[in-house]
This record gives sequence, C-alpha cells and structure tokens, in this order.
Amino acid sequence: MDFPRFFAEAPEISLREPLAVFLGASGSGTISYSYADAVKLAGHSCPTVAGAYLMVRKGLACLYGGDPPERGGIEVHMRDSRGQGTTGVSAAVATLLTGAAPETGFGGIGPDRRFARRNLLHFEAPIDSLMALRRLDTGRGVALDLHAGIVPPDPEMAILFPKAIAGTASKDQQVRFAQLWQDRVARMLLEHADDPELISIHEWETEAPADALQRNP
Repeated sequence: MDFPRFFAEAPEISLREPLAVFLGASGSGTISYSYADAVKLAGHSCPTVAGAYLMVRKGLACLYGGDPPERGGIEVHMRDSRGQGTTGVSAAVATLLTGAAPETGFGGIGPDRRFARRNLLHFEAPIDSLMALRRLDTGRGVALDLHAGIVPPDPEMAILFPKAIAGTASKDQQVRFAQLWQDRVARMLLEHADDPELISIHEWETEAPADALQRNP
C-alpha cells in the first residue's frame, strides 16, 4: 500500500502469542505489530491511533521489562465509555496489540478455557487515566495518559482544518491539509515515542486479578 514512509520507520511492538503456537499459526509464537497494522485496523492515521499505539507500547515495556509481553495475558481498562469520544478507537488498537477483548472475544479452548480473551477489555473503569494495563499473572498494573498537545499541529492547520472539515478546501489545500495532518502523527511516532511528556505512566495500585477461568465465564 502507498502508506507514508514514516509508517515503516515507527517502532514495532513484538509479543509472545501462545495461542498462535498451540494452533500452529507460528512456530516461535512471536508476533510483531507495526503502526501500519494499527492503521489498517482503524482505517486511518491520526493522533488518537498513534497515541493508543504508543500508550500500549510504553505500558507493555514497563510491565514486562526486557521480557516479551504475553498477548492474551493482559487486561485493558478504559476510563470512558465505549461510545465516548475516541475511546472506541483507542480500545480497538489496544485489542489488536494485547488480544484483550470485551464480551465478544474468544472464549478459550477446553474445559479450563485456555487462551481466553473474553472480558479482558473493560470500559468505564474506575481509573483517573485514559487507559490502564494489568498483567493477569502477577496482577501488576500501570495507568497511562496521552498528552497530544505536546506535539502541536502546524500553525497552517488553523486555516486549513476548518476548510477541510467544511468541504470547502481546494484540491491543493486538501492535499496540504493531509500532509500536515500526517506530519504531526510522524512527529509523535518518530520524535516523541519515548517522550515522558507525551505518554505519562504510573503504577496502578489494584488487587491482583482472579484466575483466568473465573475471569472468563
């Protein structure tokens, strides 16, 4: 696809996927996701998609350190309701990367429901941050926030954005609008991926999760 070049330059996220090994989809069980994968899921590239991608990346790195994160072994908690603002978009990106799903997710295999991902994504969670991630095995959690204002749009967008939204932009203005829109996303992913001012994180003190069978009835 004719994606912008920076999509391929953005940091990747690699996880261990036990279900892929069990069902023969992967010999090693390692699955790597790129920013382009998140864009394919969402159908567009924007600060919300990039921000969700970076929040999950930072949360997993904090929770697992130098070990590969386990896809399917992580809960995702969203502060807002699924229909509020861009919460659903961020949650979809989190599901792609972690495997955590709502009530529609995979229910597991066998009587002990191994590899279940159902009910691992929660909305309207009692958290102050936008998103929180929690390991099922240890119960350790982290809460994350996105501060997109740290990477402001180009000043020219003040003129182009209203015209693009209203449908009154000329062809050249629309092209310029799209270029500047993606320029902001590129700066987030390439220049600020590890910027603590863009993605803030702190330990989430919470009770250890119940066992996987109890969590996925």
